[in-house]
Amino acid sequence: MIISLPESCLLTTNTVIRSSLGPYMKKWKPPPSPLLALCTFLISERHAGGQSLWKSYLDILPKSYTCPVCLEPDVVDLLPQPLKAKAEEQRADVQDFFASSRAFFSTLQPLFVEPVDGIFSYSAFLWAWCTVNTRAVYLRSTRQECLSAEPDTCALAPYLDLLNHSPHVQVKAAFNEKTGCYEIRTASRCRKHEQVFICYGPYDNQRLLLEYGFVSVCNPHACVPVPGETLVKYLPAADKQAHKKMSILKDRGFTENLTFGWDGPSWRLFTALKLLCLEAEKFMSWKKVLLGEVISDTNEKTSLGMAQRICSDFIEETQAVLRKVSDLKEGKTLPTHQLSLVEALRMEELRILQASAEIVSSSRARCP
Repeated sequence: MIISLPESCLLTTNTVIRSSLGPYMKKWKPPPSPLLALCTFLISERHAGGQSLWKSYLDILPKSYTCPVCLEPDVVDLLPQPLKAKAEEQRADVQDFFASSRAFFSTLQPLFVEPVDGIFSYSAFLWAWCTVNTRAVYLRSTRQECLSAEPDTCALAPYLDLLNHSPHVQVKAAFNEKTGCYEIRTASRCRKHEQVFICYGPYDNQRLLLEYGFVSVCNPHACVPVPGETLVKYLPAADKQAHKKMSILKDRGFTENLTFGWDGPSWRLFTALKLLCLEAEKFMSWKKVLLGEVISDTNEKTSLGMAQRICSDFIEETQAVLRKVSDLKEGKTLPTHQLSLVEALRMEELRILQASAEIVSSSRARCP
């Protein structure tokens, strides 16, 4: 057992409803979401400063975050395309969430001397949203009648959320109904005087950056996603079955979760490439390809060649972005710590791509 935190120490929607915000939550229609309740409470308590019962906890929370939603747009442009798209979607969602919450915030004016527009600003809302998104643990709560029907599964856990992530440890984390405590147990040994880590989940670096705002170096789960639409660019222009091949891959989910990893192209990526590289006379064997069968030596070699070209292009693109990041850091026109985050992600992905390229090259050399 690493930690056992009593339910009374957890910050949940129950905490919010019992506070001075409760009556306003109960009156507002349509009912606010559990997430809005937690964000509103955090902003309100931080504004209360020394008067807040949660001051000790609020003091240890980050003053700002490095999730993509908080990054400068020009920094987001330097992220890999799949992550950039998710980051822009995340930013739009948070902005919409804030805009739709402003009417509710205005009803809280009786609780404050200062204008609520200044207290519940977008920057304050973004800080609260990131606090919940990066630090909340899963805890299913009984639905509050005054809140919307969205799942009420987030709780903030003071002290527990000081534990940092490592992809190399194994833990079990859950609320224990018998003890009434949120418990974390480790299956990994901890040496005396060494930092104790927990694992947030088997996440790749793009997911860690999107959800938590950091990159894990030497992450065994790290990979480089290959967007399905990228594959079309590598098909010969003369391939009359290209559209049909892509349609088959899309219908069977083979344009998603395609990656390069430390051990080369993923099975899904290589399988997709093998189907795309089928010769016209072997096209009817596409079902066998998806089942993992080897169709011909030619197909294997052609597929490896395509994998090598994609990997080479990704390496070139990554190196170009790293050069641009280096120039921007020297120019000091963008926040250095944000650029360093992109640099860490891109460097790790470059190492993965280089490892993949070596594996593909070796495999090609072994082909008959």
